[in-house]
Amino acid sequence: MGARGNGSRVGSRRVAWVLCTLLGALGSAAQAGDPVTDAMVQAYVPYRQALFQTNAQSQAESGAALTRARTAWAQLTQRFGGQPTLPYERDAGFAQDLKAVDGLYAAAAEQVARGQLPEAHETLEQVRDVLAALRQRNGVIVYSDHMNAYHAAMEHLLTEGKALVGQRDGWAPLAEQVGVLDFLAQRLQSEATAELRADPAFGPALQAVLDSVAQLRTAVRAQQADAALAAIAKVKAPYSKLFLRFG
Repeated sequence: MGARGNGSRVGSRRVAWVLCTLLGALGSAAQAGDPVTDAMVQAYVPYRQALFQTNAQSQAESGAALTRARTAWAQLTQRFGGQPTLPYERDAGFAQDLKAVDGLYAAAAEQVARGQLPEAHETLEQVRDVLAALRQRNGVIVYSDHMNAYHAAMEHLLTEGKALVGQRDGWAPLAEQVGVLDFLAQRLQSEATAELRADPAFGPALQAVLDSVAQLRTAVRAQQADAALAAIAKVKAPYSKLFLRFG
């Protein structure tokens, strides 16, 4: 993360995506199943690995994962860049978004090569936003959108939550943040596809996320400062594991 001002800007962008995703999810948007979205979902697998490795501060693994992500994206662009299928065929910004993702990958690759892994991680985070906006414009929701919404609320909690614990009037706004996180955690469960539910590793990974939120909720309700701080610190790890495999 950069300076506090940059962190606040990034956090605000993530929180905005909570609202956008919730509005889309509760509306009448279409589900995935078209060739373009399916290709995006497949290309998202190496992207998640690159995001994870840059966050883990592993330069060699980050470079390898990023190469796989760029290869997958190049294949998607070659296949659909000139003629996207429904529901993207009338999206005037489709080609521009594909190019934007390619540019972000190129920038991240340069940063990894220079050993600037935190900066590369932040660059790669923007890929998530571009793809989410592209799907949202075209009325498409995938499981990653629910993961993105949870991630936005989680990052906001990690940025602001600890400070609220130390404030006299901080418990109420902290409880509000935890309530949002709890709602989005339940969405991760209710919106899981049949394919995800059939994977034996999915249930335990999701349950770990649900348990981390439940522990935080209990501590905040009891207004136990030490327990709340400990629970906040334990929220990110189970999400990261779920995201890497299924996000």
